[in-house]
Formats: sequence, structure tokens, C-alpha cells
Amino acid sequence: MATRPWVIPQEVKDYTEIPSVANREDHRLVIDISRAETFIINYTNRTFEEFEVIPDSVRTATILLAEAYAFNAANTANSAKGGVKTETFDDYSYTLFDPQNIDLDLLGIGPLLDEWVIAKGTVTMKMRKL
Repeated sequence: MATRPWVIPQEVKDYTEIPSVANREDHRLVIDISRAETFIINYTNRTFEEFEVIPDSVRTATILLAEAYAFNAANTANSAKGGVKTETFDDYSYTLFDPQNIDLDLLGIGPLLDEWVIAKGTVTMKMRKL
């Protein structure tokens, strides 16, 4: 049975090229990894307890998502210290960085996890000729 955590903080640090993630404290990365695992469990509707070893695609998705959580957490802390988040000029505004928004499509974890998704319920579609 695969136990959590599925990855360790050093694996996230070894993968990342983002200095704020590479320098993040291990106890904070443990939380980021836990958040990533929770997301994956909810996305796939499975806990992966039936596996002796977590599949590589799930481990990769965990590392990518944990890195994104760590990066956003670091930037949230920086923006709370006075970093610029949005600016407005008359009727025009733009956002330089929104630390609460992680673009899962940009991370590309869907294709890594889709084969492991367990569908909930059933869908019945009835069609009639018009």
C-alpha cells in the first residue's frame, strides 16, 4: 500500500528552477505537497491505496502541483508585503500576478491524471428524433 506523502520536499526542490521554491523551508513544502495530494485525490476520486508504489504520472503531477502551490504561497507573502498585484487607469485595469489562481491547464496535469480518474455515478442520455 502506497503511503503519503507520495513525494518528499527534496524532490520538489530538485525539480524546480524557481529560486523561491528551491529555498522554501521543508516544513512548508510538506504542506504544499499535502495540498497537491489532496487535490489529486479529489480530482481522480481515488486514494491510490491499492498501489504498492505511486504511478510515475501521479508522482510527476504531485511535484508539479506542489511546486505551483509553493510558488504561489511565496508570491502571496511577497504581495502582502507591498508587492504590486493590480493597477487601474481610469476605466482600464490589469493584474500583474494573482497568487490565488493556479492555471491547471498550463501545468498540464490533466493528461497525467486522466487515466487514473474513477467516474462518479452514471449518466443516461435519451435522444429522440426531431
